[in-house]
Amino acid sequence: MPTADSVHSGASHYVEIMDFQPSRVASVLTAEVSEFMHARVIPNEPTYREQLQTSGNPHSQPPIMEELKSAARDRGLWNLFLPNKNHWTNGLSNVDYAPLAELMGRSRIGPEVFNCSAPDTGNMEILERFGTGAQKEEWLKPLLEGKIRSAFMMTEPAVASSDARNIECTVERDGDDYVINGRKWWITNAGSPECTIAIVMGKSNSGGAPHQQHSQVLVPLDTPGLKVERDLLVLGYNDREGHCEVSLTDVRVPVSSLLGGEGEGFAIAQARLGPGRIHHCMRSVGAAERALELLCARARSRTAFGRPLSEQGVVQDAIAKSRIEIDQARLLTLHAAWSIDTKGSAAARSEIAAIKVVVPNMACRVIDRAIQVHGAAGLSQDFVLAESYAWQRALRIADGPDAVHSRTVARGELAKEAL
Repeated sequence: MPTADSVHSGASHYVEIMDFQPSRVASVLTAEVSEFMHARVIPNEPTYREQLQTSGNPHSQPPIMEELKSAARDRGLWNLFLPNKNHWTNGLSNVDYAPLAELMGRSRIGPEVFNCSAPDTGNMEILERFGTGAQKEEWLKPLLEGKIRSAFMMTEPAVASSDARNIECTVERDGDDYVINGRKWWITNAGSPECTIAIVMGKSNSGGAPHQQHSQVLVPLDTPGLKVERDLLVLGYNDREGHCEVSLTDVRVPVSSLLGGEGEGFAIAQARLGPGRIHHCMRSVGAAERALELLCARARSRTAFGRPLSEQGVVQDAIAKSRIEIDQARLLTLHAAWSIDTKGSAAARSEIAAIKVVVPNMACRVIDRAIQVHGAAGLSQDFVLAESYAWQRALRIADGPDAVHSRTVARGELAKEAL
């Protein structure tokens, strides 16, 4: 039987004192972002879609987006995701940022309005951490100012990229240059005219240790040999920024384009993907909340078999399950955010992996229930539900599939000492 001392020494396996209270600044910003989302962003979704459709170019920037970005920046609702305070950001913690990201995630266009959309957020974070002064001046500064967009090129079509060691794209030193050859796909932002820079991950030392074979280099999208081959649709949807297949043929960049050091690409990717995954999950909670609101509104407004849908037991059950699951997922996400704030993203690896499994699955279930209550209308473009479902389903694969993250959680548990 465990002694009192042994139970106390092992208590960290079970009990932690957590504080999810946002700072005063974060509370003010949450109110302001909420007001801006409901007053400006969500009402302009139809305008955004209409302008995009009438432009004739699926990747053109609707003018309303630039108007919204300008208004958000004028109000100081800008670059809220960066945790380290500098002259570009408020320096919020991850717990502070969680409710802000949730609010932005209620709309597919929300994150870009505040310059808080992927993959730019992750790219800005690693440029801030690993970039040289010159790299920050040339690329980080205009990204933080919202003047350009960026891409992150890691995933490849010919290999199982959930294991980054499989990457075949090569980054080879040739005098004062690196020469890059390979093929990438699902490269978000590659279709956007505003996307001017990509961070490319490739193999620079095939004979090195498994996690020291890769490097990351900065490659302008107009570099000769880099070609956007085609759009890839997400369950039939083509996002404005594009998720493209890209070929790199003898792409040559100066050695000053190296991000961090040679062989550090895998470590940089892990530093980038951890916070990026939690941002995705925060936004997914917001998407689920909006779906539940739409479900309830539809249930109140429709009658079947002589009673409002809201009085039907099966619909009430769907509402109750959705409320419970959203709140559970939100608390797990806040725990992961707190863990990053207090222990760092490396120590919070298991917590990040857990929410990456739980939250997109939860969002898919909630949105699916909302679609069911809307009937055929839920499948149409008249509501945001179908597109929202497509994106949440994609998130079960993006930034690592469920199975990989479940393995991370299991290994973390197995590594713990028994009491």
